[in-house]
Amino acid sequence: MKFYDSVGPNPRIVRMFMAEKGIEMPKQTVDLRKGENREAEHLKRNPHGQMPTLELDDGNYLSEITAICEYLEEKHPNPPLIGATPEERAECRMWTRRVDLNICEHMGNGFRFGEGLKFFEKRIPCAPEASPGLKMIAANRLQWLNGQMADGRDYLCGKRFTLADILLYGWLDFGGQVGQPLDTANANIVAWMARVAERPSAKA
Repeated sequence: MKFYDSVGPNPRIVRMFMAEKGIEMPKQTVDLRKGENREAEHLKRNPHGQMPTLELDDGNYLSEITAICEYLEEKHPNPPLIGATPEERAECRMWTRRVDLNICEHMGNGFRFGEGLKFFEKRIPCAPEASPGLKMIAANRLQWLNGQMADGRDYLCGKRFTLADILLYGWLDFGGQVGQPLDTANANIVAWMARVAERPSAKA
């Protein structure tokens, strides 16, 4: 296998996932700033022109971070980062989807249509007027999630550190660098962020 890597939260999430599992593989950096992800060579790997992409041993390609991580979990089940039982896997997928749809997607587009507009406006359809509202929705959903963490759970799936945590951490850490800092009033998430930051994989 070969991992096509770049700057940005999504490739980092997969790197963290691999680091937690101790997975090593060749990596090739794709320069997003120069637009290499939109050139023909990369579009053959991922016709959507996004990052990251995983090249499989049979020469096929996978993109989308949850699909890549699901595949790596099946290939390397230990330690389980999605789950070892149907119940654990369902719980992780539930939280991963909640985080992705309600927080990460809104944060991402809030940035692309706002601070990142000059970079993205020639690459994807952008709606600058939507940026403040998207950021507001993400902030609101984080407040909701903070309440869900009030029962003393260490991670989104209780005591288990999972893909859902890696996804949320990657985007919240990125958000803090691009004008969407975590509201310190969300004390439970602030404490959770500190726990995740202590993990060696957070440096991936």
